Amino acid sequence: MVTEVFTRKYCDQHAVRDEKVEATEVIQFAWEGQVREIDACDECKKEHETRFEPLVDYSRPVKKRRAAKKAEPAKTPSAEAADASADGASDEESAEA
Repeated sequence: MVTEVFTRKYCDQHAVRDEKVEATEVIQFAWEGQVREIDACDECKKEHETRFEPLVDYSRPVKKRRAAKKAEPAKTPSAEAADASADGASDEESAEA
């Protein structure tokens, strides 16, 4: 027995309104550091291009993704004193050797 399975993609923008319009394009975009994509019909694709095309003039291509820097916790005065005394102890030990 032969079975055929067909998968249809529907335009996400139309699907929000409970309309089933077949998607012909995939639109990729980045938002807050994450690359996302939506399925779109020809009409919605043109609408997105019209809306975002002016941003191309102001934007720049990204060469490499930036890594988020982790903030180091601020040292308290007592922690700095402990670090200083530990440094002094190691200097004394190396002087004795």
